[in-house]
Amino acid sequence: MQLQAGVVATRPVFLHARRFFHDIREYKEDKRWPGWQVVIGIETHAQIKSRRKLFSESLTSDLGALPNSNVSAFDAAFPGTLPRINPKCVDLALRTALALRSDIQLRSSFDRKHYFYSDLPSGYQITQQYAPLALNGRLEIKIAESPTLVPIRIKQIQLEQDTAKSTFNPRTRTSHIDLNRAGTGLMEIVSEPDLRSPEEAATYVRTLQAILRAVGSSDGNMEQGSMRCDVNVSINRRGSPAGTRCEIKNLNSVRFMVAAINHEINRQQTHLLTTSDPLPQETRGFDENTFCTYKLRSKEDAPDYRYMPDPNLGMLVIGPERVRSIRETLPLLPSVIQARLLETYQLPERDVDVLLALENTKDIPPDGEDGGDKGAIAYFERLCKEGRDPKIVANWMTHELLGQLSARKEGFKDNTVSSAQLGELIDLIAHGVVTGTSGKLLLRHMLSLPTSDARSPVELARDLNLIALTPSAQLTEPVDGKPSELRQLCNQALTALPSETAAARQGQKNVLNKIVGWVMRESRGRADAREVRRLVETIITESHDPNGKNATTVD
Repeated sequence: MQLQAGVVATRPVFLHARRFFHDIREYKEDKRWPGWQVVIGIETHAQIKSRRKLFSESLTSDLGALPNSNVSAFDAAFPGTLPRINPKCVDLALRTALALRSDIQLRSSFDRKHYFYSDLPSGYQITQQYAPLALNGRLEIKIAESPTLVPIRIKQIQLEQDTAKSTFNPRTRTSHIDLNRAGTGLMEIVSEPDLRSPEEAATYVRTLQAILRAVGSSDGNMEQGSMRCDVNVSINRRGSPAGTRCEIKNLNSVRFMVAAINHEINRQQTHLLTTSDPLPQETRGFDENTFCTYKLRSKEDAPDYRYMPDPNLGMLVIGPERVRSIRETLPLLPSVIQARLLETYQLPERDVDVLLALENTKDIPPDGEDGGDKGAIAYFERLCKEGRDPKIVANWMTHELLGQLSARKEGFKDNTVSSAQLGELIDLIAHGVVTGTSGKLLLRHMLSLPTSDARSPVELARDLNLIALTPSAQLTEPVDGKPSELRQLCNQALTALPSETAAARQGQKNVLNKIVGWVMRESRGRADAREVRRLVETIITESHDPNGKNATTVD
């Protein structure tokens, strides 16, 4: 990979080809907007997960960094400073392009996009408007109405700089500029207008987010601003030409994006039904308080960006062997992992989706480094290695472990229980050493322990007196002439509930549930409900003779 200085990028002719028709997909009526076709395209801006910025040696910044603490002279647009491309950013963008099945352009170039704003120190943004890094990709999404995956075409993937961050203080009526973000590498991923509903748009963004995280090119964190979407929306009558497109800028959550698209469809439909005036082409914002879009500027007010080749950056030339190397080391994509889990472990699709969602929350290391086996999928597979039932393992991960983490307002990445510890806990329950109820209590206690506590689950169960009363059937029988603890509890239950005991002796089986519940409560979940029921029935049978008289007492 090299930059040939002084070489002016030529404009590929194929980029100016006629757009595909908006009705490339078969029309399916939406009951919310009968007779109307919704056409949606999305431009996604994803920050590249690199330690350094795209054209300078400055470090990229986390949210907690002091303002203007990671700024070089080039980031601040000092005269005489020159850009120098970060090859790590290029490699991560190539990973993205390969994951999206795009055509890598071995020769691409950079342009200057001119506009004046306070968060853009140089007065222009370096981007790849005319000769991008990759073209003609595809992303397949799963929608409820289709039995097969729906392909969404990717028009292009380009590298560009992020801007600085501008914060307005309403009290002093001043704006503060933080240059930490200025010059951070971005990938702009532009889709064709192939989406047909707000829900499809949400699925597209979530699927793209999962792919970016899987290949390590971006953490895709919309809430923290490292992934933002500009959504283009138009509507038209079925069979009519495409409608006027309106763009909604800077949407930073899937929830807000769905709300913005819904409002924009209704706004455009109302305009077309109530007036004969054509719908004006506009750039709009989204109000997160009212869930409404609002006008930012019209087409006439749109700036002339005056694109020109960047004279300080030559042609970006990428060797075929570099592309081949990245392709061979590309991490597994979510679709491949999903197919493997379904085939190898025979899990329900719902459980696989939950595991993939958990995998999507892991921390992404910078510069494409290997994050190790810290994700949910590796955790699950370690649990299954020792012959445990994958469905039981998935249940404990996705229901018990995740549920208790949620109750603590934590995510899977905050989990302090190792796979070895959870595996031992599952084994204790499978062998009857602790009951399922006690196992849940034990798991809650394990999550609250400091990481320095080295006690195993069985040691904790003994310390907390959670060992089951009936780890084996023999312990329900008298030992040395004395009743077992479980038999004593059952006898006490029959004494404490005389009316239910009498009804049970008359053959009313439904009252046994109350007797079993009494034993379970007094044992604090250490007894197995099925074993308790069997033992209660045995005691009632033993204490009742064929003539209907008590043969023995139960206390």
